[in-house]
Amino acid sequence: MNTPAHLIFGAAAFAKEGQPRVTTAALLGALAPDLSLYLMASWHLFLMGTDAEIVFRVLYYSDTWQAIFAVDNSFFVWGGLLGFALWAKSPAFIAFAGAGLLHLALDFPLHNDDARAHFWPATDWKFISPVSYWDRNHYAGVVGPIEMVASVTCLAILWCRFQTLIPRLILTLAALMQLAPVFIWIFVFDR
Repeated sequence: MNTPAHLIFGAAAFAKEGQPRVTTAALLGALAPDLSLYLMASWHLFLMGTDAEIVFRVLYYSDTWQAIFAVDNSFFVWGGLLGFALWAKSPAFIAFAGAGLLHLALDFPLHNDDARAHFWPATDWKFISPVSYWDRNHYAGVVGPIEMVASVTCLAILWCRFQTLIPRLILTLAALMQLAPVFIWIFVFDR
């Protein structure tokens, strides 16, 4: 799924009105499994001037990048974090780990050749799904609209949950961010 959708879903599942630490933790947890990709891709694209085709068609699949993705996309790592959070009875840590685990659960069935090793350190096996959230050759034309409808539904739930101005401005930003990947991928791959 697109990262903004993960943020929206994580917030819908774990954000709490009047509990900004829990809400922030949910957003950070939803972002965390993709953070390494954003940092490494940004470094190459904007600081080193690496061509987007190289970043997303070569570096993404490199052993180094895949090793990093294996750690921050591991069901074992995130499950351990959630177990510890539940033991510690920390609402913010539960929201963080829960949103991260939700991110993985939503990504797992939606990655084809760009799948990650979700069961590290036990194995480097990857589930190569026949379905992709972004690749039109693997049903992205079906998945994309479903993701959009689900995101709008979650945004409506969040809009009802959060009644004050600042959260609603953030929700509006999230809605705009959910539309942004369409334009970003056009820019990145010149389509």
